[in-house]
Amino acid sequence: MNYFRIWLACARYSVTRTLMFRGDFFVWSMVELFWMATNLFTISIIYDHTSSIAGWSKYEMILLIGTAMLTQRFLMGFFWSSIFEMGRNVRSGHFDFFLAQPGNIMFMATTRKIDPDGFVNSLVALAVVIYAAHRLDLHPGVADCLLYAGMVACGLAIHYSFLVLSVSLVFWITNVQGVEGGYFTLTEFSRLPRAAFRGMAELVFVWALPAVVVSNVPAGLLLRAHGFNPWWALWLFAMAAFWFALAVLVFHCGLRRYTSASS
Repeated sequence: MNYFRIWLACARYSVTRTLMFRGDFFVWSMVELFWMATNLFTISIIYDHTSSIAGWSKYEMILLIGTAMLTQRFLMGFFWSSIFEMGRNVRSGHFDFFLAQPGNIMFMATTRKIDPDGFVNSLVALAVVIYAAHRLDLHPGVADCLLYAGMVACGLAIHYSFLVLSVSLVFWITNVQGVEGGYFTLTEFSRLPRAAFRGMAELVFVWALPAVVVSNVPAGLLLRAHGFNPWWALWLFAMAAFWFALAVLVFHCGLRRYTSASS
């Protein structure tokens, strides 16, 4: 509860700061909304020329993309600014501020700021999922919805862990400016059906780097037609635990190398 109260205090600060710069909030909300709309329009254009991609119909694909966008918008809202600011703070020595705080350093460094525009657009992503489910005449039960939310949370944990792992390299190489582009490249695969991956691509993006399962497994739960398997849900939960543990390990190994601003 102490950490929850700390997070609420940070969230209030972030919202207050956002209200001070409403223009910035509006512009970034529109940028993210435009990016989401572009993805959906692209799918609509593609399905004007075909009825199926890897066995997925138009609205099944929209549901998949909506799930991927929902996870990414939550990541942007909860963690994005804090994690990438961490890299700059380590280089400048301002990371000392977090070392002096009476709390878990990783928690304090990666949750200090939230982006309300990410939360606003997460509602848009959720609306896309609900719209696609309606067009597909899906009627998930309460248990299905709760399991779907749990698997989206696991996907969020995997995205968070991957970003923390990547930015933690700043303790060794001092500059991780290319990480943002690498992250977006990796997440492009989360909007594709798992059936589209074969051979080495499946090994890398489905099993080694769970960029595909973070969206396909929750979407498959709602669709059912694409062979939802409880083992995939267990795999997703296991991957979330593994990647989070690895992120914690690498972060604390890097933390031992940090020599503060004085040096």
